[in-house]
Amino acid sequence: MALVRLRGPLKKLAGDRSDHRIEGGSVCELLRELERAHPAMGGWILDERGLVRRHIAVFVNGDCVREDAPVSPEDRIDVLPAISGG
Repeated sequence: MALVRLRGPLKKLAGDRSDHRIEGGSVCELLRELERAHPAMGGWILDERGLVRRHIAVFVNGDCVREDAPVSPEDRIDVLPAISGG
C-alpha cells in the first residue's frame, strides 16, 4: 500500500495522523479512499467532480503530479494545502 502523508489542517481532519497506508492505482483513487476512511475530510481535497482542489498540491516521491498520476505500493504521496499570508 502507498504511504499518503498529510500536513496542517488535513492531518487534523484525518484523525490527527499524518501517515496513512492506502491502496489505489492513481492519486485520485488514493485520495477518494482517504476521504471515505475519514469523512471529516470530505470536500477538503477533492471537489464535487472528484478532482484535486486548486489549493492542494500533491507530490509522488517528491514530484508534483496531477490526480490521474499512477501510483504503486512503494510510492510516497505528500498532500499539502496551499500556504497563504501576506
